[in-house]
Amino acid sequence: MIATILIEYRWLAPILLVLALVVGPLVGRWLVDHRRKAITLTIVSWLFVAALTLAPNGRSARIGCEVQWMLPTWGRVELIANVALFAVSVMFLGVAIGRPLIAFAAGSAVSATIETSQGLVVWLGRSCDTTDWLSNTIGSGVGALLASLALCLAGYTRRKSHQSRRKARA
Repeated sequence: MIATILIEYRWLAPILLVLALVVGPLVGRWLVDHRRKAITLTIVSWLFVAALTLAPNGRSARIGCEVQWMLPTWGRVELIANVALFAVSVMFLGVAIGRPLIAFAAGSAVSATIETSQGLVVWLGRSCDTTDWLSNTIGSGVGALLASLALCLAGYTRRKSHQSRRKARA
């Protein structure tokens, strides 16, 4: 279903990615001061990722994973969509936990888990592909950079965060 939409509206995925790049740091900056909202958006975005990537699609699949390494380009809309999807989710996570590198690693690990599941659970009708993992990991890197920028815009440091949590407990 999502692939059909992306093919029919080829402009959609690149526009969403550019929108994430432009608006993401500003939204992330706002979320630094609203941690619960950042956590909620993180959970919602990961549930959306799971629904898009693990919902059965009725096709038949085989056990295994296709090994290929194509980089996302503006012409490969499905790969650009994979980048955008993970960029947003990882940005939310990076802002929520205040650690963009850990969010990047988590995004890559989630993608590897999804691709492994698609390769092993054949009744999903999904196809495991290393190119999807690569695109998702690139998106995770973009999301970590967006989270870093948002945290910098907010003047966030781990020491500052630790001090504010200590004051809140006292």
